[in-house]
Amino acid sequence: MTQPYGVRDVEKLLHLSRSTIRALVAAGFVSPLRSARGAWQFSFQDLIVLRTAQALADANVPARRITKAVRELRRHLPETMPLSGLRIGAVADRVVVREGAARWQAETGQYLLEFDGDPAQGSLSVIVPDRAAASHEDAHAWFAKGVTLETRDPASAVQAYRHAMVADPMFLDPRINLGRLLHETKQMPQAEQVYRDAIKACGEDPVLLFNLGALYDDLDRAPEAVRAYEAAVRRDPAMADGHFNLSLLYEKLARPRDALRHMARYRTLTAARSK
Repeated sequence: MTQPYGVRDVEKLLHLSRSTIRALVAAGFVSPLRSARGAWQFSFQDLIVLRTAQALADANVPARRITKAVRELRRHLPETMPLSGLRIGAVADRVVVREGAARWQAETGQYLLEFDGDPAQGSLSVIVPDRAAASHEDAHAWFAKGVTLETRDPASAVQAYRHAMVADPMFLDPRINLGRLLHETKQMPQAEQVYRDAIKACGEDPVLLFNLGALYDDLDRAPEAVRAYEAAVRRDPAMADGHFNLSLLYEKLARPRDALRHMARYRTLTAARSK
């Protein structure tokens, strides 16, 4: 029996936001166990079902067919990722599964999903051949173009990052760069919207949360800045800049103990890096 995966593990492995995970659980695609503290615990099969359900939904497969597909899928799944890997597709109301050379149903290629990686190694992804691969390449091409355009043509860089987001909504880097660029060009409401949309689409990434905190800080929205920075350092306790900014904010808010705590953490982290 494999070790269960928590919500944070699912977010990291599958790149699904917590709201998406909750929606898929609420829809009945998986029924995770509860730990002694009441936290959800997902099995390997749950991971496959969650990612399959989301990928099929993204491919515009009707909800009724998705429900039948994942129900059939769960009946055949192994407890752990087989060394031969899995290729899974939905055809009508059936599931097509190929494990190595063995085929559980005739393979057609319709909505074909390929699982790549191993949860034990910290990775598990789904690839939809052709269309997904092309979108991935397009997204990275648009992102690279945006990076090259930032200094000489910021407006075109903004458009390039938006193209990258459309090509691959789960690609976080263009969202972060777009929000930062909008912030730098004083388009504060647009930057905030980009960051909030990114959190919904990609989850609470530490850099994303830090940038949102910096935006709120510049807008003199100190309580919101504190919440964003605190969320960032919870996700990445080694984020020295997050602790430094929190220290300054807590000093402004007349909370000296919190200011000293984060400054001490900042100094510890920076001292360790200088050795």
